[in-house]
Amino acid sequence: MALNPPATRQPVERFGRAAAGARGAVASARPEASLAGIAMLRAGGNAMDAAIATGFALGVVEPAASGLGGGGFMTLKLAGMREAVVIDFRETAPAAARPDMYRHDAQGRVIGDASAAGALAAGVPGEVAGLLHALDHYGSGRLTRAQVLAPAINLAAGGFAVTPFLAALIQDHADTIRKCPACAGIYLKDGQPRELGDTIVNPDLAGVLDQVATQGADGFYRGALAQRIADGVQREGGIITARDLAGYQVLEHQPAMGTYRGHTIQSVPPASSGGIHLVELLNILETFDLQARGWQSSATVHLWAEALKLVFADRGRYMGDPAFVQVPMAGLSAKSYAREAATRIALDRPMPPPAPGVPGKHPSGSTTSFSVMDRDGNLVAVTKSLNHFFAGMMVPGLGFIMNTHMDDFVTIPGSANSIEPGKRPLSSMCPTLVLDPQGRPFMTIGSPGATRIFPTVAQVISNVVDFGMPLQAAIDAPRIFQMDTGGLNLEGRVSLNTCSQLGALGHSLVIRDDWDFFFGGVHAVLFDYPAMTLMGGADPRRDGQAVAF
Repeated sequence: MALNPPATRQPVERFGRAAAGARGAVASARPEASLAGIAMLRAGGNAMDAAIATGFALGVVEPAASGLGGGGFMTLKLAGMREAVVIDFRETAPAAARPDMYRHDAQGRVIGDASAAGALAAGVPGEVAGLLHALDHYGSGRLTRAQVLAPAINLAAGGFAVTPFLAALIQDHADTIRKCPACAGIYLKDGQPRELGDTIVNPDLAGVLDQVATQGADGFYRGALAQRIADGVQREGGIITARDLAGYQVLEHQPAMGTYRGHTIQSVPPASSGGIHLVELLNILETFDLQARGWQSSATVHLWAEALKLVFADRGRYMGDPAFVQVPMAGLSAKSYAREAATRIALDRPMPPPAPGVPGKHPSGSTTSFSVMDRDGNLVAVTKSLNHFFAGMMVPGLGFIMNTHMDDFVTIPGSANSIEPGKRPLSSMCPTLVLDPQGRPFMTIGSPGATRIFPTVAQVISNVVDFGMPLQAAIDAPRIFQMDTGGLNLEGRVSLNTCSQLGALGHSLVIRDDWDFFFGGVHAVLFDYPAMTLMGGADPRRDGQAVAF
């Protein structure tokens, strides 16, 4: 029997994460960051001004997920623009990087954690360059760089509160933090984890942000600060040089494009796999009538699981940085390819793994995503990351954690995603814009969660489009995840009947917590045309909060 989403699975009032307004909305993983963005809109800025203020503020108040030492992607479409633009500020491999730079065992696994923690795991960071590029080219021009960075500077200098989520992260990663004295000096107190309600002050980070506000990207990538970053990384065994920093380049791309039941999908192309595979996944699912099968019925979840197996097999086979490898983007995003792939799905049993898995990685949720929309129809979605929680090194006196995104490469030679100097590691990030069937701004959406990112974004889009769920309910709904190999992961609130029926079909189930940030942290804004209202939705699996006015 088809299942419908019961009202008890829509804890909007319980969590108070949603917001609605007529002029603008910001949804991010911390309320302070969302408020920073709204302050820019109130001051006369546009959605881009708000996004940059939100992004820099998140690097302060959500320090384990993103920051000046990381990178990411942005998808934007301003009112009057015919096409969306993707800004690629993903980290790059340093010039001294090599395909065999990490030691491996006989099974091809990295020995120790050199690719996933510490200085040798750091790629050349792109966040400062990317956010300032977006502000310079797509901001309103009515606000100065100093105004836009002021909320982040004030939060770093004045302090911010430790939330339950941040307290749990610090507790869980306290041993890792202790290995980095500079990091421990901020996030531990007398050698013990900071607790709920404590205030974290980071004057060193405030000083770096102030220099960026004053000098722009050159204040970070050139001169004394760049040399200090390079020297600090190299002292700890890393290979980033001042020349690597000075040579970093922001890229602009055309988006990965598709449609889903008449809605236009605009997302990130490679070197992220997220956008192309979001389109591919939705294309496969579009060949089936999900609504008739029922929301989170065993029949519907089975289709999701099987479609994801096919998509992840393609991800392992084809994906890498297109500056170094040929990626068949047009083929993977074609409706005809999806229709052929859908014929491989049996309705009464799971398929075996469709292709050998790629070498195992260390999946991480240390990423953040936020969305902004304003009343003029300006849309911005950003996903940015450090990779592993608190695993990167910190240069003493600078206050920000370096990324560990070298671990997103395949760390042995011979893969499309193997390490090469200047190459951008494969990602799953997919900040996404959705237009309605009339071509009007409809949704901005994104999520953290490593390989769970594009499946999570697709599920929320489907909840809205296929099942007519309000945005916050679509975010709150239980999630599933399946790769080309391994078990079918289900959030604990998926119904027992559905779980039982999936098991009877032959799926190997992994039941996770009821509200598990393994499945990401979606932040989205939706334009409700009948009400002419911007609806912000935020994820209770993290510290998410939407703010609107």
